[in-house]
Amino acid sequence: MSVITYRQALHDTLRAELARDDNVFLMGEEIGLFEGSYKITAGLLDEFGPRRVRDTPIAEEGFTGAAIGAAMLGLRPVVEIMTINFSLLALDQIVNHAAKIHGMFGGQLAVPMVIRTPGGGGQQLGASHSQNIELYYSFVPGLKVVAPSTPADAKALLLAAIRDDDPVLFLENLALYNTKGEVPEDCAPATIGKAHVSREGTDLTLIGYSRMAHVARQVAEELAASDGLDIEVVDLRSLRPLDRDTVIASVRKTSAAVVLEDDWLTYGIGAEIAASISDGAFDHLDAPVRRVAMAEVPLPYAKSLETAALPSHDDVVTAVHETLAAVGRRR
Repeated sequence: MSVITYRQALHDTLRAELARDDNVFLMGEEIGLFEGSYKITAGLLDEFGPRRVRDTPIAEEGFTGAAIGAAMLGLRPVVEIMTINFSLLALDQIVNHAAKIHGMFGGQLAVPMVIRTPGGGGQQLGASHSQNIELYYSFVPGLKVVAPSTPADAKALLLAAIRDDDPVLFLENLALYNTKGEVPEDCAPATIGKAHVSREGTDLTLIGYSRMAHVARQVAEELAASDGLDIEVVDLRSLRPLDRDTVIASVRKTSAAVVLEDDWLTYGIGAEIAASISDGAFDHLDAPVRRVAMAEVPLPYAKSLETAALPSHDDVVTAVHETLAAVGRRR
């Protein structure tokens, strides 16, 4: 077991998969000579050469389409789109082709490709470069969408995504790249579509993914120390398929839930989780499900306004206390 960053876990996994399978290759803007905007692909061009680590033009629709064609012919491309915001330029290829080819051709063709892309605010990159638009893709049958929050899950889910025969959108968050955690040396591929109870508890369930699952664990540990609260944390890890059963089982145990997301509230993934809880655990709830999300505005550039717009640690603490107060447990 070693302690490494989220960034290093991604790099090491890509390197291992390139070495394991000659059909795996990487594509993306500046991933070779420049070693990637976030240095995930550092050193891989020198080690594996330009046939396996391919710099592309600034043409997301074009190189995503090329990757789909390569996958249909039996290769396993891992595409890096510099930010999820730029994936909108490839939306037609992802939604109308990658997601649908297997079904439209009666299962005769597979599209075993991965699209890695980071998102998230807090870096002062402006409204058009700071979004979490995973909802767009989680809505689409035929795609798998995963969002790891720890280095261990980043490794396990990337292994699973590369080896999967379906197209997988692999979501990263810029705020997580330098976070550290234990990663097993012999890490096995995760099961895509399975959530993880990262902290057991009985008083309330916090449900999140990506950065907000990370925040949820921090809040749960802090409130255990300061208030004696026993909070369970469910890390969704996968947005499509969505593991409703694990969420429902947790809420049935705790009878209270707060759902966290790093995106706008309206029509969000949190709404889907809240609806699932209503369907599967309504009779067990002692209070309405609360949701914590970002302000419904294009994210401001000014640091103070950006910070105010994003869901914060304090927002989660407040939501936990208000929910527990509603069930009769006060500070």
